[in-house]
Amino acid sequence: MLPYERVRRPGAAGGGQAAAAEGLPRAAEARLAEATGLAGSIGVTIVHSAILPLRERRPSTLLGEGQVEAVKKDVAGKSVTVAVVDASLTPVQQRNLERAWGCKVIDRTGLILEIFGERARTREGSLQVELAHLEYQRTRLVRSWTHLERQRGGFGFLGGPGESQIEIDRRLIGERIVKIKRELEQVRRTRGLHRRARERVPYPVIALVGYTNAGKSTLFNALTGAGVHAEDQLFATLDPTMRAIGLPSGRTAILSDTVGFISDLPTQLVEAFRATLEEVAAADVILHVRDAAHPDTAAQRRDVLKVLGEMAEGPNAALDGGWQARMMEVLNKADLLGGTGEVIGGDPGAVAVSALTGEGLPELRTAIDARLSAGMELVDYDIPAADGARLAWLYRHGEVVNREERESGDLAVTVRLSPADRARFERDPFSG
Repeated sequence: MLPYERVRRPGAAGGGQAAAAEGLPRAAEARLAEATGLAGSIGVTIVHSAILPLRERRPSTLLGEGQVEAVKKDVAGKSVTVAVVDASLTPVQQRNLERAWGCKVIDRTGLILEIFGERARTREGSLQVELAHLEYQRTRLVRSWTHLERQRGGFGFLGGPGESQIEIDRRLIGERIVKIKRELEQVRRTRGLHRRARERVPYPVIALVGYTNAGKSTLFNALTGAGVHAEDQLFATLDPTMRAIGLPSGRTAILSDTVGFISDLPTQLVEAFRATLEEVAAADVILHVRDAAHPDTAAQRRDVLKVLGEMAEGPNAALDGGWQARMMEVLNKADLLGGTGEVIGGDPGAVAVSALTGEGLPELRTAIDARLSAGMELVDYDIPAADGARLAWLYRHGEVVNREERESGDLAVTVRLSPADRARFERDPFSG
């Protein structure tokens, strides 16, 4: 059972992309399809779905009385055990709907938390999801199940009525939250050490970002030959993965696959996204992978840019202010539109590809290479003939554009290097 909230929009005739261009909410049908995909991605069998227009939000149940009764009949008639409301429910609304419908009710936040809990694999990912779950559950303790109303006796002569079960639950959750935050801080310190170790042998970093199910993992596999899990479902992969990728110039780069974004991201998971996006913050090029065939591709683009923009705000920003200058759009799933020549839209310099068929991937590699070369310096070096190690270093870390052998046997080499690599080579090329 999947009830869905649709808020009326003035002048909303036109479709998802038009709405996105005007900054309006997405088409209700597209949101319903996304919510159904979210529920189905964790094995929930959808027996009924509906769009329920709202004139106003009711504090007690969100929905109107007639809508609650209509859904109650559907729940009873189809033997529904879980109802998913694609909206944010208050604890009181959730409790009242469960009582009215006689089944478990979860909202959009609870559904996404369930998906993250099932898919997280790394230590940090599991901790972030557990932390988000606990912070979400702490607000749900007002649902007043019978065992939460009991009182436990006090201590000593002036113990009073004692501590209620709900207070004990809150205290235990609070203690667990404090412990998880300490563990996460240790994980972040360890990851920082790993990042500094990578910087000693620097390769350009290319990060994939995009809306969930835009095809990032499929593109990652196509570019690197890796076997990262890729499936046509929302949030198929959650934990970031990094692999080496060869570019036309001969240089090597590191490609990082990150978790997909989604509209109305639960606040409990914002910190989890911040941790994941630390790799994006260090990226030399950010590839924004878009599903060019999706009817709401423009709205999805807006949602991704909104989340990234929020990550660049505040004193503890995870992204620097220049992240947009490092971004390049990749319009994926061109095969669903008839090929790369049929893809329209995107930012200037956007590249159309099909990660599934491989069409457009050579052009994407060339575009990435050109973007990385834009910030490089062209330098001339004379390399002694016997110093093969220095020459090999230049080939690994730069782009050798010209090589001539002198009469003495020494080599005259023209190479493109990043400012950091040039400084390292001229100081000590073997420090890493």
